[in-house]
Amino acid sequence: MEANSGSETAQTFLERRLRRSSPNGFKTFSYLRNKNLLCDAVLRLEDGGGFPVHRVILSTCSAYFKTLFTTTLNSKEKTDVLLPGVTSKTMTFILDHCYMRKVDINEENVIQLLVSAGYLMMEDLIELCCGFIRSMLVPENCIGIMRFARDHCFPSLEEAARCFVMRNFAQISQKSDELLELPLEELQGLISSDELNVKTEVVVWESVLRWINHDTENRKHHIMKLVKGVRLGLLDSQFFLENIMDHPYFDGHEEAQHILIDILRFLIELELADYKDIEIPTHEFAHPRIPHEILFAIGGITRLNITNSIETYDPRADRWVQINEADMTDSRTHHGTAVIDFNIYVIGGMDGGDELKSCRCYNAVSKTWSEVSPMHVRRCFVSTAVLDGLVYAIGGFDGYSRQKTVERYDHKKNQWTMIAPMNMKRSDAGATALNGKIYVIGGFNGQEFMNSAEVYDPELNEWTLIPRMRFIRSGISCIAYHGHVYTMGGFNGISRMRSGERYNPTTRKWTKIPDMHTKRSNFDTEVIDDKIFVVGGFDGYTTISSVEYFDEMSNEWFEARNMNLSRSGLSVCSMMSLPNVCDYTN
Repeated sequence: MEANSGSETAQTFLERRLRRSSPNGFKTFSYLRNKNLLCDAVLRLEDGGGFPVHRVILSTCSAYFKTLFTTTLNSKEKTDVLLPGVTSKTMTFILDHCYMRKVDINEENVIQLLVSAGYLMMEDLIELCCGFIRSMLVPENCIGIMRFARDHCFPSLEEAARCFVMRNFAQISQKSDELLELPLEELQGLISSDELNVKTEVVVWESVLRWINHDTENRKHHIMKLVKGVRLGLLDSQFFLENIMDHPYFDGHEEAQHILIDILRFLIELELADYKDIEIPTHEFAHPRIPHEILFAIGGITRLNITNSIETYDPRADRWVQINEADMTDSRTHHGTAVIDFNIYVIGGMDGGDELKSCRCYNAVSKTWSEVSPMHVRRCFVSTAVLDGLVYAIGGFDGYSRQKTVERYDHKKNQWTMIAPMNMKRSDAGATALNGKIYVIGGFNGQEFMNSAEVYDPELNEWTLIPRMRFIRSGISCIAYHGHVYTMGGFNGISRMRSGERYNPTTRKWTKIPDMHTKRSNFDTEVIDDKIFVVGGFDGYTTISSVEYFDEMSNEWFEARNMNLSRSGLSVCSMMSLPNVCDYTN
């Protein structure tokens, strides 16, 4: 029997033991309450409800009741407790939580339950309710939830809702009626925030118009206060001239005319600067917002040597930043990367002397590197993918032969496990996860460059061949995008390629996509801002720094800013909602 220390009160001792009680113990407590046995208090509610309870049980889950029963109402003769603002229906759910440590939370009761839990200072129940509401967040309700949480002092829920608003503002601006009811100052705060996630400032401008149009006569005079939150200097000059410069809401605003002329002048100078390849100073109205997603380009081989360099790409500013403090301690190329949470796992590759089975992990928040469990097999020219929180290392070259072996890493156990091998050995292939399966495409088997492809089903632990690509490709990268598997570039045994194709798992067919601007192999691919980016590589003559992206809407490739360092054999990954993203973009 556990001893009661001399400094521990009977009340505290009972509370501690109750928290550790088994499910059967909770059933006993609930039975006693339902039979009104050993109860020493009665909760009286304004709607006439009354609930016999045990003080010690309520004290274990409510700071309010603990304080009440140990101070104000510590006399056993004072049994009745009046609780204003709590209904009998809500109290039933609260007592289920207290006595059974379970509660039926649903969309109908969660708000009232949370308000009552806050009043009664029930931290566990508050967290359960807040977690449920976080799972309910959609563009149509997130602003209302954010304001509710602020008004009722639930800071973690308010922050979660605010982050949802910032991250999904484009959808919210089109779908949310709550946006139309925001006070001026709150709308100003949202649209002026650097954290607002919009691909184009057109979204912000149109949200301003939608808000004003909801009550035109009473709101149109606020146009100048709101337009200052729109980064007009990031707009296309044609859109600015056609939609903003002469908008009737600016009529009679002398200040507006001066500002709009300055912005137009800046946009024209910017276009001329691009044409002449010169730089001009960035104005406040053209300051890029903080990206919600960034690219990491890691390692690779330059014209001279293997590098440990890491660069990050900000799609909002179209800018690459060298992150010196994040550089790997060891240089490697033809490796793979995988992202789980805010951790980047760097897998295999080669360091100039040996093919590697070692793996390292970079935490982007703490900006620290650590060694993790090595693979079972050395793998250079390895393909990697992430599915259901597990990292897959597929094929590669061990220094002697190409591999058909595959292994899977569980970061929670820090353990690699061999799984079913592929049907064909291959290195220099592309791999990606789509619809709960992993696709591996192309590559080199040691004798032939390949156009074969196969898919892995983790439930069956089985690889199945799928239709071949239209073209032979090695040194490729592939990516899942809008329900298809895209692959571009590569080496066909004769030359590097610009062409690309995509696979539809439903029709089991490959179709051509537009050619890239630059032929390349041994590059890497990632989706960011809903566009496919291809980064670096080898063009047949030298390593390259060029970057371009594919926009499915226009079915075109566009050039992006080059990396600072030309390299091939690099690995690229993306990370979303990084709390210290500014460390990687300035």
